[in-house]
Amino acid sequence: MMLTTHALVGALLAVPVAFVAPEYAPAALVAGFVGGSFPDLDVLARHRRTLHFPRYYGFAAAAVVPAVLAYPSAVTVAAFFFLAAAWAHSVADIAGGGPEPRPWEARSNRAVYDHFAGRWYAPRRWVRYDGAPEDLAIAVVVALPVAYVAPLVFLYAVAAALVVSAAYTVFRKRVVPVAERVETVSLVDD
Repeated sequence: MMLTTHALVGALLAVPVAFVAPEYAPAALVAGFVGGSFPDLDVLARHRRTLHFPRYYGFAAAAVVPAVLAYPSAVTVAAFFFLAAAWAHSVADIAGGGPEPRPWEARSNRAVYDHFAGRWYAPRRWVRYDGAPEDLAIAVVVALPVAYVAPLVFLYAVAAALVVSAAYTVFRKRVVPVAERVETVSLVDD
């Protein structure tokens, strides 16, 4: 799935906080949004292996629950939603395609690495590839409840995520040949 979809799903996890403990909702929404994005920073290293932890983020989020219950604060709530959203991102990538440049060709049998088990999960391809029309549909549906509870300033992040998602969906398959040409030119110039 797209980074923006993951960010919006992370924020979606925090929506109930707006009804249960509204004073913590802004921290929870921001932490969920950032935590949902965080694992994809590993695109700069070994994508879906370096910062994707389909088990450990879940264990860490569960470990923070006693602190949230005993000492509820913006910090403890944010820590929980950051970790829960990072976990949701790591697990959700299993539902998509592989991390290869052309995931619509479905050539990879690797979705996310499980450090706990020491193996790769196979892609399920329920969302065929990041930027697929179904990916955009998920982003839009998930954004609705987030927008309903979000403070005005956070609505800008939601709107920006949807605009970026739509543009990425439109241009996703066109970006790869351009990137390959740029890479080939830079290799020839070296």
